[in-house]
Amino acid sequence: MTKIGELDETASVDGTRPTTDDDLAVHVVEPLLPQRIRRPSDLLRFLATLLALTAVVLLALVAKKTLNGLEGDVADGTSRAPFLLSGLAGVLSASAMLGVPVAFAIERVLHRDGLRVAEGLFAAIAAMVFSFVLGEWILNAGPEDLRVLLTGGRAGVEPVNTLLTPIIAYVTAVRISRRPTWRAALWSAVALNAVALFAGLAATILGIVVSILVGLAVGYATLYGVGSPNTRPPGSAIIVALRKLGFVPVRARRLDDDHQSSRRYAVGLKDGSRLDVTVLDRDRQVAGVLYRLWRRIRLNSETRRKAIRSLRAELEREALMAYAAQAAGASTPRLVGTSEIGTEAALLAYEHTPTRALDNIPDKEIDDNLLAQIWEQVLLLQVQRLAHRRLTGDSIHVDGEGRVILMDARSGEIAAGDLLLRLDIAQLLTYLSLRVGAQRAVDAAAAVAGAGVLADALPLLQRIALTRETRAALTKDKELLTEIRDRIVELKPRAEAEEVRLERFRPRTLITIIGTAFAAYFLVYYLTQINLNMITSAKWSWTGVALVAATLSYVAAALMLMGFVPEKLPLGRTVLVQFAGSFVKLVAPAAVSGVAINTRYLQKRGVPPGQAVASVGASQLIGLAFHIALLLLFAYITGSNTASSFTPSRTLVITLLAVAVLILVIVSVPRLRRMITARLRSLFSGVIPRLLDILQSPKKIVEGFGGTLLLTLSFVVCLDACVRAFGGSINFAAVAIVFLAGNAIGSAAPTPGGLGAVEVSLTAGLTLSGMSAEQATSAVLLFRLLTFWLPVLPGWASFTYLQRHEAL
Repeated sequence: MTKIGELDETASVDGTRPTTDDDLAVHVVEPLLPQRIRRPSDLLRFLATLLALTAVVLLALVAKKTLNGLEGDVADGTSRAPFLLSGLAGVLSASAMLGVPVAFAIERVLHRDGLRVAEGLFAAIAAMVFSFVLGEWILNAGPEDLRVLLTGGRAGVEPVNTLLTPIIAYVTAVRISRRPTWRAALWSAVALNAVALFAGLAATILGIVVSILVGLAVGYATLYGVGSPNTRPPGSAIIVALRKLGFVPVRARRLDDDHQSSRRYAVGLKDGSRLDVTVLDRDRQVAGVLYRLWRRIRLNSETRRKAIRSLRAELEREALMAYAAQAAGASTPRLVGTSEIGTEAALLAYEHTPTRALDNIPDKEIDDNLLAQIWEQVLLLQVQRLAHRRLTGDSIHVDGEGRVILMDARSGEIAAGDLLLRLDIAQLLTYLSLRVGAQRAVDAAAAVAGAGVLADALPLLQRIALTRETRAALTKDKELLTEIRDRIVELKPRAEAEEVRLERFRPRTLITIIGTAFAAYFLVYYLTQINLNMITSAKWSWTGVALVAATLSYVAAALMLMGFVPEKLPLGRTVLVQFAGSFVKLVAPAAVSGVAINTRYLQKRGVPPGQAVASVGASQLIGLAFHIALLLLFAYITGSNTASSFTPSRTLVITLLAVAVLILVIVSVPRLRRMITARLRSLFSGVIPRLLDILQSPKKIVEGFGGTLLLTLSFVVCLDACVRAFGGSINFAAVAIVFLAGNAIGSAAPTPGGLGAVEVSLTAGLTLSGMSAEQATSAVLLFRLLTFWLPVLPGWASFTYLQRHEAL
């Protein structure tokens, strides 16, 4: 419990009036505020500094020649400076680098702020130790390129400056950046020190930048780890601010924080009424900023919210939305006052109405009248182009007379576009369906808003469009969105709504991009290891055999697809589809591109979607069975072979053990087991009936099974010919095992066409089989050239042709 009379000094610091006798009678029931807090903004700055440090180092490694040239120019220019001038710069910079922090420390101690200085000293010591350890690691065990960039290849140069880094950490921890005069003096000293270090060839450009960034990172880590003095105004300051607004509080108590971690108070007034007060704290403005940044990057511009707002902007936003909702006639709490509380917080005071949140009302009490009232209130907002943007159970309340009241105006938007208004409809429809079922929720909405409004929101019934809480609830009822869509279509069968793409990209796309970047890096690395004389020595006769085998694989893939489709498919066009798939591999993982393009082709040929997916799934299932059978067969053959270039029995044992361990992991982890089971069920749900249809036709059996076998053997022959083109003498069975294992890894890799994963696995397999590293790398790159890169151009032509003729 906090008493106003005990907090006069704090109130004065916040800029409020002195405490009066009336204030002494007001007690604020709240937990004692902690003296120190960890500010999310400090953590965010620490992460941003680490990101900047990583980017600087990677950029320097990529452009090391340019950086070395710039370093040489700077060193040459500074070396021409007169000795007296360079010596004077060194003395002045050293004095300034030490003088500014010391002077600031004295100033803080005189103002009785010695604790801040102690925190700065702790950060400086930590930075000195860390920079020394990091420097020793770079000099003795770090990458050679990084060592040269940080030291210039000169003895006695510190990779991370053990004077600059602690000073930057110190001034960061004491928050000197909030004092413009001191900040300008400090960075002037840093600039002068950098010039002196360059003139004396005692540092490099990258070394100075890295030293500054490391110092900043240690300083922000110290601020977050140790914490900062709590500047949030206590309940007493809030009472004083309310008195300034003309209210006469007599009691107050702290309530639970809202969903945005803003403090809430229930304040009783002298006339018997009550206020609901929301307090916006400056240090909480960045709470959840990483999630908001992720949504801002991932979603299209019209749907995203600003990640960070100032305290003033947040206050004005909520107040404006509250006034606009009142003007629209919607039942919302009436805003009766706003005020800043010093520079660190602001409050909004609302009239109190006793209500219950819809989340706290049992499902059986949500009748049709209540549903209708909810939709009526939302439509009042929609008419005035107001988007609520958080229509969930904690923002929809019901008062004692059964009237609906909408809370949480802070999330809303005024002058909202059509997309935001339709998003509100989709969100509310989904939430109510979770509570009362899809049919009842849709019918209630249609009775008030009309089926046309629901049809407009139909394309926005996507998980990504919903609030975090609603998305979490949907994991327990994954078919709900489909049920809602089906019910809307029943009410308005001819509803035509264009597709709305809310996501810029999906998380799997980001994984693919990252995987592709790593794959490209390793591919370039392998290319640099190739001896050009080795490439020119390739036997062109075997290269021709490899080219024929690679071409034959597309015919085999077409036969494989045709064999698992009861309907008749033309061979020529089906072969073109397989070539088109080689073009799609450039932007999609190997396991996804073939399935997607074949399914699309079958649908365009008139095969129903379910049967098209079942046919492609059947081909994939039989292909998997053939793959495993051939792997075991060739492993057995090599096990019977006494060739010294391959270790056969060990290969078979390792393969079986790896499969057994993988199965054991999947079975033992329930969540992973359910995920794999669901994926397999969705992929092969209609496979068995489809296979039974195929088995009734001997021609289809020959096409499907023969095409599957021919496809695998074509790739094995192609790889074997590439091996022999470079003088390799590995037996065919060993090459087959290398291909089958490498292809499996490539299919599982998230990169386009298994880029990187296939090259590394095939090269490693051939090297273990007895080839030299140069021969293995050359053979694999020739194989990938024939099977992945060369088909891209005919694949693009085929893709364009098929699209023009509406075959894809």
